[in-house]
Amino acid sequence: MHKIPVGVFGASGYAGRELCGLLANHPHFSLAFATANAQRGERAFIGGSEVRFIATDDAPLRGAELVFSALPHGASATWVERAQEHGARVVDLSSDLRPGHTSLDIPYGLTEVNRAVLSGAEVIANPGCYPTAILLSLLPLLEGGLLREDSTIVVDAASGVTGAGNSPKPELLFGEVTENYRAYGVGNEHRHLPEMRALVHRHTSAVDLLFTPHLLPVARGILATVTVQLNAPLADPLALWQSRFAGEPFVEVTDALPTLRDVQHRNVVRMTVRQAAQVRTPTLILLSAIDNLVKGAAGQAIQNANVSFGFNETAGLPR
Repeated sequence: MHKIPVGVFGASGYAGRELCGLLANHPHFSLAFATANAQRGERAFIGGSEVRFIATDDAPLRGAELVFSALPHGASATWVERAQEHGARVVDLSSDLRPGHTSLDIPYGLTEVNRAVLSGAEVIANPGCYPTAILLSLLPLLEGGLLREDSTIVVDAASGVTGAGNSPKPELLFGEVTENYRAYGVGNEHRHLPEMRALVHRHTSAVDLLFTPHLLPVARGILATVTVQLNAPLADPLALWQSRFAGEPFVEVTDALPTLRDVQHRNVVRMTVRQAAQVRTPTLILLSAIDNLVKGAAGQAIQNANVSFGFNETAGLPR
């Protein structure tokens, strides 16, 4: 069976390697090239097969019908444009083309929200890992107009160290991370905030968003805790989430509290909701978990590519 040739920019990073591994077992896509400037000429065993890295400038773009760009933020947009010029569809995993980062009208690949506009899309801006976990948990409340006006959505979320990329940094050394837990990006200025605000403000401009990320001493996974105030109490909050995500192949709504072990190496977001007791204003606590490298990056990128090409959305993805 003919497979669509696919290129991966930035294939030596954590998300890039995850992409190569998923592509190795995809029924419709096959890896045509993988770029990594610092590792060009080197080989890596990924997804059960050997991958040889080439320089980005040497990428045979004419031979690819689809390109995933896992290049660093700020470096990706130029290569997205070049891939387009050679006729390839592109899914960009950087923040360069996401809402709040560009004036271009690029489809935002939060699949469960924008599935209709992703079908046939030539370029897709893949969401960030934190926004995926946070925005999907908020979606039923945003769509229902249930958030209290002039309130603040408070988000505390913790990620494994692969979310910071694989560039050498002293604060990510084993001795600094292990047996430790700390906040970072404190001050509500994290680079994922613009895309989160963009979707929230599509539904309401009457709320603020306060986001504090934390670093976990684990390799992969995100657990987000989102606290929201409502206009009025909900008799059965969980039913709202169950109704909104009924039939979604990669969303699990559960009574149990989600954990990282529930989602690691899977392209799913697992979530639940609790009512807060002993507060004067109706308040919900939303909890969601994802694998930051799969549903938060490479898996969602392939999910979006599946939709763009009209394939089964679940093709080649671990559930």
